[in-house]
This record gives sequence, structure tokens and C-alpha cells, in this order.
Amino acid sequence: MCQHRPQCPPADAPDHDSARLVAFHPEQGWGLLCNGVVLFDDAGELLPDGTSRSAEPVLAGRTA
Repeated sequence: MCQHRPQCPPADAPDHDSARLVAFHPEQGWGLLCNGVVLFDDAGELLPDGTSRSAEPVLAGRTA
């Protein structure tokens, strides 16, 4: 899918969300990456195979 050089990471790579944005619809709350991943403004994702990933909660002020 990706025509960029160097190529963007594929949808199944751990860093898949670092691919280039090819379509952005802030009024609808989503953007499409060149690897086929749809990112939502709540940090959820829809992968090209149809699976979804919900946003993981961020706990501020917590230390390990």
C-alpha cells in the first residue's frame, strides 16, 4: 500500500501508528494512515483486517 521511501510500517507492526496520514477528517474524528489503519480522535484504531483496538487509559501521576 505505502508508496513512501522509506516505507511506512505495516499495519501489524508495533509502530504502525507512525505511518503517514493520507486522509484526515477532524470534523468526523478520524484519520486514515497509508498502511490502512484508521485512527480515531479518542485514540482507538481500526485495522485493515477489520479488528479494532480501543484506547488504553492513561493514568497520570502513577509511578511504577
